[in-house]
Amino acid sequence: MNILILGGGGREHALAWAVMQNPKCDKLIVAPGNAGIAQIAECARLDIEDGGAVAEFAGENAIDFVIIGPEAPLAAGVADRLREAGFLVFGPSAAAARLEASKSFTKEICDAAGAPTAAYARFTEAGPARDYIRAQGAPIVVKADGLAAGKGVIVAMDEAEALAAVDEMFGGAFGGAGAEVVIEEFMAGEEASLFVLVDGEEVLTIGTAQDHKRVGEGDTGPNTGGMGAYAPAPVLSAEVEARAMEGIVRPTMAEMARRGTPFQGVLYAGLMIQDGKPRLVEYNVRFGDPECQVLMMRLGAQAMDLMHAAAEGRLGAARVNWADDHALTVVMAARGYPGAYEKGSAIGGLDDLPEDAGHMVFHAGTAVESGRVVASGGRVLNVTARGASLREARDRAYAMVEGIDWPEGFWRSDIGWRAL
Repeated sequence: MNILILGGGGREHALAWAVMQNPKCDKLIVAPGNAGIAQIAECARLDIEDGGAVAEFAGENAIDFVIIGPEAPLAAGVADRLREAGFLVFGPSAAAARLEASKSFTKEICDAAGAPTAAYARFTEAGPARDYIRAQGAPIVVKADGLAAGKGVIVAMDEAEALAAVDEMFGGAFGGAGAEVVIEEFMAGEEASLFVLVDGEEVLTIGTAQDHKRVGEGDTGPNTGGMGAYAPAPVLSAEVEARAMEGIVRPTMAEMARRGTPFQGVLYAGLMIQDGKPRLVEYNVRFGDPECQVLMMRLGAQAMDLMHAAAEGRLGAARVNWADDHALTVVMAARGYPGAYEKGSAIGGLDDLPEDAGHMVFHAGTAVESGRVVASGGRVLNVTARGASLREARDRAYAMVEGIDWPEGFWRSDIGWRAL
């Protein structure tokens, strides 16, 4: 098959790496890709949020299967445009992608499906939102309703922080994503992620992971897109996973189908777990980043077959074959992230690191300038390893981190601390 992957981050490098392990892949193009992806696949300059342009490109390159990585093209309806043009696509329609693109829509679906989640209220003006916060008190969670690249959520531990978050969102800090704000009850517990594939009817669990969203050691400081992750997540035991599937995921998928907007693709359920009982934090309609990196390391070549089965409506017969192992990824970011940071610093030592089924450096924000790999984003590298135990996977990943020469970068040294 000729395969096109849309996206250019660490998630897409991991997807490309897994696809390339599969002998059914004859040719792989990634748009726009990055410096790491360019080492294993052809990269193409393409506006991935322009469905017409993507469909034209797919036709010109005889593409058989399109995998959409990020949320923005899904929300923009790129999957719809490709399907209209006759292409097989892994990724939900724009209508189904509202499960991520609108926090308030997700709350409506959960209410209709009876899926347990945080109590909430929604606002289109700052004044009533501020009054609600004063009435409810803190801690409390303030969310931009729309897509904000994983950064539109403020877990405010005091009232002043919550009020400032409301002013920031309605003041345009997140653009159109903050035109409506959802304010939620603070849920205590431990957060983890459950990933399932859906083909419109059938649902297949493909793994669990735990992300480290905050920038600082011990999960402190502001939220980021993710500073590291590991899989599987021990807090998501088989019993908890079964509760989440039967009480949250399956009812949500049934409600989406009932509304005439069946979901097809990967559904990422962020869950808060307390006393063995899961509640939904949020849905994402694509693989998490950096959770995708640890999932792909453990799935390998079968990942492509599973995504293909979801796209063709064949999940009922699909099975996941797990190795009894663990994976962990450490995000190396540019100093200053998630605030202002500089681009263009050179990264050395990458050529001396192992690249095999147990060790990979997935590139996120990188480019090549004058023959050197340089940082071109906030989150830059995902240093990823597998091991027979989580501790072994962690030790291998951090050994690789030590081999990378990048004075302008930083990383957390405690990825996996909750499980270890």
